[in-house]
Amino acid sequence: MEHDVMRSRREKLDKLRQMGIDPFGRRFERTHTCSGAHDELRARASDAGAAGLGDTGSALAGPEISIAGRVVAIRSHGKAAFFDLADQSGRIQVYVKKGRVTPEGWEVFQLLDLGDVVGVKGSLFRTRTQEDTVEAHELEVLAKALRPLPEKWHGLRDVDSRYRQRYLDLIASPEVRKVFEARSEAVRAVRDFLHGEGFVEVETPVFSPVAGGANARPFVSHHNALDMPVFLRIATELHLKRLVVGGFEKVFELGRVFRNEGISTKHNPEYTLLEVYQAYADYGDMMDLTERLVSYVAERVTGDARLTYQGVSVDLTPPWPRVRMVDALGQHAGLTLEELGNDSQARRIARGRGIDVPDNATRGMVLDELVGEFVEPKLVDPVFLIDYPVEISPLAKRKAGEPGFVERFEAFILGREVANAFSELNDPDDQRERFLQQAAERAKGNEEAHAMDEDYLAALEHGMPPTGGLGIGIDRLIMLLTDSPSIRDVILFPLMRPIQD
Repeated sequence: MEHDVMRSRREKLDKLRQMGIDPFGRRFERTHTCSGAHDELRARASDAGAAGLGDTGSALAGPEISIAGRVVAIRSHGKAAFFDLADQSGRIQVYVKKGRVTPEGWEVFQLLDLGDVVGVKGSLFRTRTQEDTVEAHELEVLAKALRPLPEKWHGLRDVDSRYRQRYLDLIASPEVRKVFEARSEAVRAVRDFLHGEGFVEVETPVFSPVAGGANARPFVSHHNALDMPVFLRIATELHLKRLVVGGFEKVFELGRVFRNEGISTKHNPEYTLLEVYQAYADYGDMMDLTERLVSYVAERVTGDARLTYQGVSVDLTPPWPRVRMVDALGQHAGLTLEELGNDSQARRIARGRGIDVPDNATRGMVLDELVGEFVEPKLVDPVFLIDYPVEISPLAKRKAGEPGFVERFEAFILGREVANAFSELNDPDDQRERFLQQAAERAKGNEEAHAMDEDYLAALEHGMPPTGGLGIGIDRLIMLLTDSPSIRDVILFPLMRPIQD
């Protein structure tokens, strides 16, 4: 069936060429978008009403306009017809009548199909049923669609196809396009906020000889000219902190990072990360910054810091509670740090509660696993979990008086981590010891353990001021602001497994 449709469309393509018409036209100058045409008619109607002329087609007549877009509906009635034209701003009806459009334009109309991109020159009027309409005087094919849109599209029902053929999803579902327009506004708002706070935006390398800044498995490539392995960055952290050493006191980057991990509704191997660093600050300052930034972006995108996600209401208005990680475990799981005891006792408790932890897991690692299982899913309203175990935070400064913990927080909203931050470790000797511990973990088979980075250590040895650092996953933030259940809904082209023949 689809083959027959495509053959018919190619026959029309050939007829257009036989008429001397290029079916894939050139530049077309528009005077109006579809929404702009509606606005023009409303303005004319208002002027006509003020002049006592009433809302009539003749009263609304005015200069000729030019619009362009995709044909999304056709209603033919012999020597007259209507079709709907859609562009990014919306859609409008076009009226075509033999004798009122150029002869060539009428022939072009006979060869139109749903999905074709056309340009229209004509005049605005309202039908007797008060439908805003453009009466076509000239019609020009700008792109002949050789494949049809799926029938009864209304947003692809097959989720896999929606992500693979995002262009069709965008054509058929204006609400999908609105998600990505909201994403654009959110990114703009992030930049506006940080620029207003005096931060400088920079760009750092995507390829690096060492994958650092996070505990994650990197993607590996090879640089042919230098004959050396390179890694796609898993974070921008270590380069940004080098800039703090160099004198950039308030710096940020919005960039893509790559982690060779699983795919889920909350994870995509390639995603957008915001990282922010401020000299002479600590994780308390980063908490203040986080709650102000997130609430500001929410208000810019949705108009309110209070919103609903998947039927659950949440208020992003600052201040957000700050709860020690161990206190949250006590509240939600009835466990204290003292009960976890040493490493082996902590492992026994975790396994007794159904959590499979490795034999080399430390008490701090177990604590993180327990919090992930019993605490994080219950954190609906915005909250900062603070003071994390040193074993899982190799780049964070130790907490004064509690050497087993660091000044780190993770921000949670609706059970999902949206931000991770700490007072940055600026002691090069301590940092080297942490890297060596991570190297030992890597030797045991932990591919996500942090790699040794001698150049970064050399930078620290030149002196980095006390610094607060922050990372926010932009995709998860957009999910929240657009009420999207999956991270794939907010990434235009998520990574997909190839279709097998």
